[in-house]
Amino acid sequence: MLFQVEMDVQIPLGFDADEAMRLKSAEKARFQELQAAGTWRHIWRVVGQYANLSIFDVESNAELHDILMSLPLYPFMTMRITALCRHPSSLHDDDR
Repeated sequence: MLFQVEMDVQIPLGFDADEAMRLKSAEKARFQELQAAGTWRHIWRVVGQYANLSIFDVESNAELHDILMSLPLYPFMTMRITALCRHPSSLHDDDR
């Protein structure tokens, strides 16, 4: 199942800078783990914002939920999630 996930990150002003850097480093490591597994298929920055638009490939809604909750920056994120399916007019044989 493919999902588009828009993530807006809002770390509060005054949050401990060292802890923020630790969380960002842990977030990057978790992202790279999921990307290597093929689960976090694509990621794009949103220009001018601390936000991204990502595509996830998972087996179920529950799997996506568990993955998103496992992200170190999850407590500071607002997310918008859209389920996707293949468009019948696509010229591509797969969605990669």
